[in-house]
Amino acid sequence: MKRKLSLISFLLIFFDGNAQIVDSTSLVKNQYKLSYKQFIAPTVLIGSGFLLKESTLNKNLQEDAQKIFGSDFQNQIDNVIPFIPIAQIYGGMFLGYVPKSDWQHQTANIFISNVITYTIVESMKHSFKEIRPDSSDNFSFPSGHTALAFTNASSLYYEYKDTNIWYASSGFLFATATGIL
Repeated sequence: MKRKLSLISFLLIFFDGNAQIVDSTSLVKNQYKLSYKQFIAPTVLIGSGFLLKESTLNKNLQEDAQKIFGSDFQNQIDNVIPFIPIAQIYGGMFLGYVPKSDWQHQTANIFISNVITYTIVESMKHSFKEIRPDSSDNFSFPSGHTALAFTNASSLYYEYKDTNIWYASSGFLFATATGIL
C-alpha cells in the first residue's frame, strides 16, 4: 500500500508541472489534418510484412543470415545502443542545440512512448510466437530492442528536427544498427 501511495504521489508531483495551459486539441485540429495518403505507406509496409512472414523469401533470408552470423550469434552491444538516442536527447542542449521541450517533458515523452512500445511489442510476441534462431524461446518477432531503438530515435528526431536535422536523424543510425544486430 505504501508503494502505491508513493508511486501515485511521485506521478502527481512529476506530471503536475507538465500541465498544459492552452487547449492543444484546437491547435492540432487547425495545424494538422489527417488524410488517407498518410496511411498508404504504413499500410503497405505492415501488410507486406504479414504476407512475407511465412514466405520462402523470408525463410531464405533467415537461412542466409544464419550462414553469415551462425546460429549461436550473440552480442551485448544491442542491449545498449537502443538507448543512445535518449542520451542524445538530454545531451543535445549541451552541444548548443535547442530542444522542443524541457527535460521534464522529454522524460515524460520518453517514458510514455517506451511503455507503449514495450506493451505493444510484448503482446505481439505472445501472439505471433516466432521461434528464435537459437531455438531458446518463441518470442523472436517483433524485436523489442529494435522497436525501442526506433521509438527513442523518433523521440530524438521530434526534439531536435527544427534545430539540426542531422543531429535529430542520427538516432536512426543506432536504431538501424540495432535491427541489423
